[in-house]
Amino acid sequence: MSKSINILDKDYIQWIKELSSRYRRSQIKAAVKVNEEMLRFYWELGRDIVEKKAESRWGSGFMKNLSYDLKAANPDATCFSQTNLLYMKNFYLLFPPQTEIAPQVGEQLEPANKITPQLGEQNKTVQVEQAGTPLFMIPWGHYKLLIDKFKKKMSHKEAWFYVTKTIENDWSRDMLLNVIDSDLYHREGKALSNFCSTLPKELGSLAQELTKDPYNFAFTGIMGRYNERLLKDALLDNITRFLVELGTGFAYVGKEYRLQVGEREQFIDLLFYNLNLSCYVVVEVKIGKFEFADVGQLGGYVVSCNHILRKEGRDNPTIGLLICKEKDRIQAQYALESSSQPLGISEYELEKFYPEKIEGTIPTIKEIEEKLKEMNKTH
Repeated sequence: MSKSINILDKDYIQWIKELSSRYRRSQIKAAVKVNEEMLRFYWELGRDIVEKKAESRWGSGFMKNLSYDLKAANPDATCFSQTNLLYMKNFYLLFPPQTEIAPQVGEQLEPANKITPQLGEQNKTVQVEQAGTPLFMIPWGHYKLLIDKFKKKMSHKEAWFYVTKTIENDWSRDMLLNVIDSDLYHREGKALSNFCSTLPKELGSLAQELTKDPYNFAFTGIMGRYNERLLKDALLDNITRFLVELGTGFAYVGKEYRLQVGEREQFIDLLFYNLNLSCYVVVEVKIGKFEFADVGQLGGYVVSCNHILRKEGRDNPTIGLLICKEKDRIQAQYALESSSQPLGISEYELEKFYPEKIEGTIPTIKEIEEKLKEMNKTH
């Protein structure tokens, strides 16, 4: 291969960079298109098996025979194992042609700038067969995981939730497994709040969707007795996992964040900024039961942030989130009704989702980031 002549012209160098970038984008698009066509074929093959009632029509050995015949007709194909054919059948059963999905999931199938509706609105139906459906936008390995998790109860809504969340967050297969095991579907958007009455409708709906109840703090590794300082330190020692648990768009601002309010200093437990909501988020962590006074304290911090930190025209109103070990729902609801500030109240759990194998030490931020990189490589 002959050596190229170096061309130092700036326009030429920039053109080479642009061509390289366009080529990489075209490769990604081609891979996505190939994946989409393959998944569509798998879904349609599963549909044929179900609609033809093939197993009852051609006997109990049908899957084995189908695998053999397809391999014989397509010797270069590697996808026609008996196991994979069963996955294709369950792929269709888990996502039938008209799949009813929960409202918070359904709106995510719309353009990204469209705000999620209030929880409890009428469910929507997705036409799986139509072009451009999100069903064919994630890898087959993700679907095999979903099928293994949901094939027994065939929870269409829950499976669709994880499909759209995977697309939204670009989850690896390991990350998808983690969020399924943490029962994200039943926790997301479940905090008690007054967001709908204290914020504009669209912003209130989006703020509600970003909450969880309970929050999963098992990653801290805390197993015995602890105080609030130990818990907060453990959350920040695992800041990557903490931000993942909080949800999409959270950026860490500070711990025990100092505000000069009048002649006194006030210290916010944890302060974040959410890029999706364009607002500051005050987080107070309490290791005990919820008390009425907690809402007054949190509301005061929210108002202080609005006066001191919030920039008019850039930031939406600050919201507050109280995460406590236990709450009486009626007391919490009454307290929220008494406040004019946008506040949410959730619980946290330390042990429910914790893995059986415990290493004995709290992982460092570096260790977590390295683990996340490893998981992303499998995507």
